[in-house]
Amino acid sequence: MTHTIFIDGEAGTTGLEIRERLEARSDLELLLLGDRRRDVEARREALNSADAVILCLPDDAAIEAVGMIENPAVRVIDASTAFRVDPDWTYGFAEMAPDQREAIAGSTRVSNPGCYPTGFIGLVRPLVSAGIIPAGWPVTVNAVSGYSGGGKAMIAEFESGEAEAYRAYGLTLKHKHVPEMTLHTGLERRVLFAPAVGSYRQGMLVEVPLHLSALPGSPSVEVVHGALVEAYAGQRFVEVASLEETEAMTGIDPEGLNGTNRLKLHVFGDRGGEQVRLVALLDNLGKGASGAAVQNLNLMLGLAEDAGLS
Repeated sequence: MTHTIFIDGEAGTTGLEIRERLEARSDLELLLLGDRRRDVEARREALNSADAVILCLPDDAAIEAVGMIENPAVRVIDASTAFRVDPDWTYGFAEMAPDQREAIAGSTRVSNPGCYPTGFIGLVRPLVSAGIIPAGWPVTVNAVSGYSGGGKAMIAEFESGEAEAYRAYGLTLKHKHVPEMTLHTGLERRVLFAPAVGSYRQGMLVEVPLHLSALPGSPSVEVVHGALVEAYAGQRFVEVASLEETEAMTGIDPEGLNGTNRLKLHVFGDRGGEQVRLVALLDNLGKGASGAAVQNLNLMLGLAEDAGLS
């Protein structure tokens, strides 16, 4: 059986990456509008005739597109931030919780996670669930991404050579990812998020520093690491580096998982010490965007979860 897929916004960065992952597959047929992609009626027809729709649009345009879908059988994956904290939508991070994969498979409305939140939730949610980090704890997350996550204007600026080598942003502390990061980790206090962009195209590091001695029970590095290992045991796309591996590392390359749908979690800390640095490595256009969308699509259509992914 061949499933029909419509990518609304296929000309954008995420849309192009998704198309590249899907167009070689024999089990899927892409509905391509070409020059008609701005034709409202052509879009409406595609949105209602496809088996699944992937929206790669700004928030307002995504909301408008969802409103155009009248066919209740159409499955929708939205890559914008519009529905990520909406209780009527399923959050599309399959490894986030034991029942999340099944929830995605049974849903017709799935919100694709943000790139930064994927790394942050991957690191923190298991620790909140295990009681290692209290729900009311003040948590800080520092992160750096390649410029491809910033949209066409930022991409053009960096590729022209006019941008600085490193730029901190989100300085108002009101980044649009904060509600998503707070809700889906189970935290009760708003996350303090400090994002930055570097002068390279794609790849991401997300870091959460913790004072272990300040946490209830003063958990050890081994306890923190063990909670992550237990949470992701047997997962295809999420890996927890061994403590031996991290102890041998002198640095970590943000481009290390580019082109993949993988998320790798590290626990850096002196065994017996009082501090730990949790670091997530992922491709902001892979597991942080297009790869996750394809993974969710596979689940929603009942296909092999890793089809078209590496």
